[in-house]
Amino acid sequence: MRFAEEIAVEEFLPTVRSMLAEELRERGLTQSEVADLLGISQSAVSKYANGEVERNDQFLHDERVRNLVARVGEGLAEETMSRVEALVEIEVMIRRLEDRDLIADIHEREMPDLSGYGGDFDVHDPDGELRVTERVRSSLRRGLRIVESAGGFASLIPAVGSNLCECTPDADGIDDVAGVPGRIFDVKGRAEIPSDPEFGVSEHVASVLLAARRAGSDARAALNVRYDPDLVAALEELGHEAAEFDAEYDDLDAAVGAALREQPDATVLYHTGGYGVEPIIYLLGDDAEDVAETARNLL
Repeated sequence: MRFAEEIAVEEFLPTVRSMLAEELRERGLTQSEVADLLGISQSAVSKYANGEVERNDQFLHDERVRNLVARVGEGLAEETMSRVEALVEIEVMIRRLEDRDLIADIHEREMPDLSGYGGDFDVHDPDGELRVTERVRSSLRRGLRIVESAGGFASLIPAVGSNLCECTPDADGIDDVAGVPGRIFDVKGRAEIPSDPEFGVSEHVASVLLAARRAGSDARAALNVRYDPDLVAALEELGHEAAEFDAEYDDLDAAVGAALREQPDATVLYHTGGYGVEPIIYLLGDDAEDVAETARNLL
């Protein structure tokens, strides 16, 4: 008797680890860095990278597995993917291959009595909460990299600071929106991003994003920048629709909702300030990379 999990542990994982070790080494990481990322010894990395571990050719040449290794390798090397997200992505692949797929086929060949049944295991939800939240964090990290690398982005940061946020697909509250703890500030002409993205840390920009979504917007991400009428004009020239809302609102949902009723396709929201309120522009988009690119196009 052999379980599908044994195939995953004894054949799939050694194959994927060796492929990842090769991928990371080719991307310039040291043997020690690869060991830390994969949670294995340096001697194991050496064996994986030098082909001293037996690999299953079916997994080795499967296009989905190869794409997974390339995506995870890039994310880990570029620090846009956490080890948790990498683990989840590999786990999801294992469960998919167990469900009427490659691992199920191997399992049935080794246990003919399972024929017709071995592929019917579906024990993992690929759209589960952990995977969704890690993907949001990963997207946010990619957007923040664009912000960091955009020369002159600091000039767009308002006095209150900027924040780049992205929410889960079914977000209904602040805790479903990831952002930068402490906001992004201009430190001597450079955008300072103090720490890794977290959920529930951006109250203001997240609230504007959620208000826009409740008003019918499909936006999943938002970034606030300083207000300037020339910036609004430049955004409109880039093809964005802009909508103004009242800065001295009592009800944010009502204020944003009124603006979007006038301009339902707006991807730029702004207000011109009020008593003790700094004027701000909010860029809306499909994801964090999208709004970060919009900001970069203003520079």
